[in-house]
Amino acid sequence: MNDRVLVWDLPLRIFHWVLAASFAGAFLTAESERLRDVHVLCGYTFAGAIAFRVVWGFAGTRHARFSALRFRPAAILRELQALVRGRPQRHVGHGPIGAVMIPLLLGLGAVVAASGWATYAQAGEWLEELHEGAAVAMLVVVIGHVVGVVATSVLSRENLVVPLLTGRKPRAAGGGIASSRPLVALLLLAALAALWVPGLAARDERLAERRAHVAELGGGGRSHHGD
Repeated sequence: MNDRVLVWDLPLRIFHWVLAASFAGAFLTAESERLRDVHVLCGYTFAGAIAFRVVWGFAGTRHARFSALRFRPAAILRELQALVRGRPQRHVGHGPIGAVMIPLLLGLGAVVAASGWATYAQAGEWLEELHEGAAVAMLVVVIGHVVGVVATSVLSRENLVVPLLTGRKPRAAGGGIASSRPLVALLLLAALAALWVPGLAARDERLAERRAHVAELGGGGRSHHGD
């Protein structure tokens, strides 16, 4: 590990995989009434992850901060040209393309989360359409992001996925970070778990109402039969 440095802190890595899993779970269960509770819980988790990333963009380690995403348009253009030539540049943290993708994904994620909550609260049919449209748009961006990561990994002969598991990348200009912030990671997991409480409470309430409705119908049927 002497040739590798710690770049991605643990909270950032947890955020990345939680966001991916919760978005996938919510998207795949969106049309299922039977899995509505799963969809809602995934939505709470997704919203919590987005909120954390915004905070961590200001309070996190050096490569997680939004200040590390400041690239001029010329740098983004050079990065795209390097990719087209098959010679992607190496960056210890996020590269210029990441400086575009991250705000785009976070922005779409915020719209998806907010419109999803409004839809769940039955605030208006147009919000449901916005929710669905934003989710599809985010899916397209996510697919583009995954394709870009795979292409860059192949062209640069550097696996960009493994560092999101280990936190470590080959040494490069810019240096690494001193700590993976494990305590913050634990607090993040606890906060995400706490977000399930209102979702589970709402599920229990719906189940209780459903049981009461079924019992009422059953009681009414027996009363009618007795008459």
